[in-house]
Amino acid sequence: MSGSAAAFGSTVEHFGPRPEPSARAILVGVDGSDTAMRAAAFAVGLARRQGYRLIVAFVATHSALAAMGPAVAAAQEAVEELDSELRSTARRAAEELDIPIMFLKAYGDPFTRLRDAADQCQVDTVVVGASMSAGHRFAGSVATKLIRAGHWPVLVVP
Repeated sequence: MSGSAAAFGSTVEHFGPRPEPSARAILVGVDGSDTAMRAAAFAVGLARRQGYRLIVAFVATHSALAAMGPAVAAAQEAVEELDSELRSTARRAAEELDIPIMFLKAYGDPFTRLRDAADQCQVDTVVVGASMSAGHRFAGSVATKLIRAGHWPVLVVP
């Protein structure tokens, strides 16, 4: 895949049964980290028990400077590989557990993209993994920013 602007577009794919029109929704942010995968497992179980639809959001970040150098092809390839793995896992969960899952891949700032997806999809709950980055003590983690947004309950999975 080339490093063109089209490579950085958002995609949406639906798996599993068609959700009921009135089905409530849970949004889970995933990035391949251990805590994000635990958050996804929790969100899948919660959606299944409650009869909710699940929105799995993978937000990949990219720097405008990276697009100018040769590293963009390798970075884009890594993102596509992770996207494929996460998408496959979501598809399997939807089929095996018979729950409606929408898989969203987007590029940009994780907080902004998760906040916008949660608002646009009118979710009832947002589930994210706890950050393991020491730098987030100063700048604030995605989870902290989502909690401060105050639009929906946010569950942070360790």
